[in-house]
Amino acid sequence: MVKEKTSLTFYGGVNEIGGNKVFLEDKEARIFLDFGQSFTMGEGYFTGWLSPRTKNGLGDYFEFKLLPKIRGTYAKEQLAFTDLPYTEPKIDALFLSHAHMDHVGHIKFLDERIPVCCGYGTKIFMRSMEETGSTRFGSHPYETFRTGDKIEIDQLAVEPVHVDHSIPASYGFIIHTSKGAIVYTGDIRAHGPRRKMTQEFMEKARECRPIAMISEGTRMVGVEKRKNYSELEVEKLSNEIVSKTNKIVFVARYGRDMDRFRTFYNVAKNNDKKFVISPKTAHLLIKLVEDEHLHLPDPMKDETILVYYKRKRTGGFQEKDYYVWERQFMDKMVNYNFVHQHQSGIIMDLDFYQFAELIDLKPSPNSHFIHSMSEPYSEEDIEEAVMHNWLRHFKIKFHQLHASGHMSKNQLTNFIKNIKPKQIFPIHTENPMLFKALNKNVHLVKNGKRYTL
Repeated sequence: MVKEKTSLTFYGGVNEIGGNKVFLEDKEARIFLDFGQSFTMGEGYFTGWLSPRTKNGLGDYFEFKLLPKIRGTYAKEQLAFTDLPYTEPKIDALFLSHAHMDHVGHIKFLDERIPVCCGYGTKIFMRSMEETGSTRFGSHPYETFRTGDKIEIDQLAVEPVHVDHSIPASYGFIIHTSKGAIVYTGDIRAHGPRRKMTQEFMEKARECRPIAMISEGTRMVGVEKRKNYSELEVEKLSNEIVSKTNKIVFVARYGRDMDRFRTFYNVAKNNDKKFVISPKTAHLLIKLVEDEHLHLPDPMKDETILVYYKRKRTGGFQEKDYYVWERQFMDKMVNYNFVHQHQSGIIMDLDFYQFAELIDLKPSPNSHFIHSMSEPYSEEDIEEAVMHNWLRHFKIKFHQLHASGHMSKNQLTNFIKNIKPKQIFPIHTENPMLFKALNKNVHLVKNGKRYTL
């Protein structure tokens, strides 16, 4: 390895959306920017119950080249059944842009001595995910940051700057290297409630005159088929639906999208209705209210919020039926009987995988379902068809209202032109070729190739 050079190597997010793993070397410093799991990871070999064996560590992943073989990166126990020998950690730090699984999902494989640097709120999300589910990230040392901080790794200085995305505590990075500044967008949008943060990031990035920019391109497509609502428009249109009905309104949203949570919370409050959420959402809120910057309601104190408990074990809603972390919300507990009897006064979180609750809830015909998530990739999507079968069965009206977590093509084009990087490395996109119109020095990134700056 030539120590005096600055380089980038991309091990994920290449010609795909998600799975970002960006390896940056500068003289003696070696860091990763995100270490996520691809949305389509291993789909050619694994599906449903056929999944990589946990007991085999990285063995199944290496077999199909789903993770890169990099010395000094992985935990010793993860390498036990592989041909990659364990060596002491050679990574100085991992920097996380935000807490979506396509950016953090593969941390569990890393050597636990590698420090994880992330936003204060990102750490809260990750701890809640561990406490309420089967996700485990490992016992890494954590260093949290906020905008204005700079984290020094040898001669590197990593400057996190907040951005607007569909999860709080999202950051882009300006990495000050020996060759100049490198900008990493993470995931970013310009039409959400915190779009001013994105503006601040753009201005700081422009000021540093970057030698390179690693840019996401989720919505860099030839023809935009999705409706480009803002968060404010989602709230306005949802409010119109709720204000004109005396039926229950179900909503489906991404679990960690707290902007969307706040949208439906506001709609419920404005229409004098209760917002019924899951214990998992209540647990996340309890953690996030610790962050004064997020301004979220306390589910234990807020009269608008109720917590839905589905039947488990005995079917009798006894405390022993539920996990310890679930029990703390039982004073706010409602069940299917309560919801059925009070349908006209309720907005209820109900994601696709909880649709069986509809059998118990028995919603009145012409109730409403607001699907506040991305449209499916194709009209032949199996889950899409099943969802509509359920809605037709219960005579529930369907509405598609979603504000994307990513910039549109036009927004991203203007964003990049404003920053004026000397080189662009498109990742987190299926259409890197479309970046060629923005800059003559666009690299069509190849997985595992090292790019010297």
